[in-house]
Amino acid sequence: MALLTDEVTGELREAFAGLVNPVRLAVFSQALAEPLSEEVRRLVDELAALDGRLSAESRNFVIDRERVCELGIERIPAIAVLGETQDYGVRFYGLPTGYEFGSLVESILDVSRGSSGLSDETLAGLAALDKDVRVRVFSTPT
Repeated sequence: MALLTDEVTGELREAFAGLVNPVRLAVFSQALAEPLSEEVRRLVDELAALDGRLSAESRNFVIDRERVCELGIERIPAIAVLGETQDYGVRFYGLPTGYEFGSLVESILDVSRGSSGLSDETLAGLAALDKDVRVRVFSTPT
C-alpha cells in the first residue's frame, strides 16, 4: 500500500517540475532495530519514483559503516539529501510527517537548485563566521 495519496502525489509531481539538477536521497535504516526505518525507506522510494531527477539509495546503518561515516549519519532512520555532486549537509532523522514532510520537499528543491534561498545579508553574515557552525533543528509532532 502506498504511503502517498493520489492527491499528494499530484502536488509533488507539480513541485518536482521545479527541479533543476538531480537529487539523491540516501536512506539509512536498520529495520530490526528501528521499526520506522522501513516506513522511511518506502516513503523515499515513493518520492524518487515521482521524477527521473530523483534517486533513492538505501543503506544499512550497521553494515554500510563507510558510507555512514562519510555522510556523518548519527542515528536511524535518516535521510541525507544530496546534490548531484555536492553534499550540502541536509539530514532528516525520523519519519518526516506533517510540517517536516514539507521541509523535506523544500530541501529537495533547494538542493536541486544548489541554493538555500537565504538573503544576501544572511549569507554575508554566515560567511563572516570564523569557524564552522552546526545548526540542528528539533521538532515534535505536538
